[in-house]
Amino acid sequence: MSYYQRHVFFCCNRRDPPERCCAASGGAEMQKYAKGRIKELRMAGKGRVRINKAGCLDRCDEGPVLVVYPDDVWYTYVDESDIDEIIDRHVVNGEIVERLRI
Repeated sequence: MSYYQRHVFFCCNRRDPPERCCAASGGAEMQKYAKGRIKELRMAGKGRVRINKAGCLDRCDEGPVLVVYPDDVWYTYVDESDIDEIIDRHVVNGEIVERLRI
């Protein structure tokens, strides 16, 4: 059994222009937002949900990206409403958000 029910990693890697990177697309800000949402939902902690920053996940060309484990589902997103949808549908209810899946 996993330590967390779901463990979400946000790529926050920074590359020099002109290369794409998740940091330039708001990766750290969206990670902070997601972490706050999980705390508001009282879902943070052992046996529940953990939201982490990650270094390069090597998919910046598809990014910004995050991955949900142990489900091994990769997502891209544009804004907080996409993060809300991923949290509400996948992290909370286990339903994959196909429109954001990569």
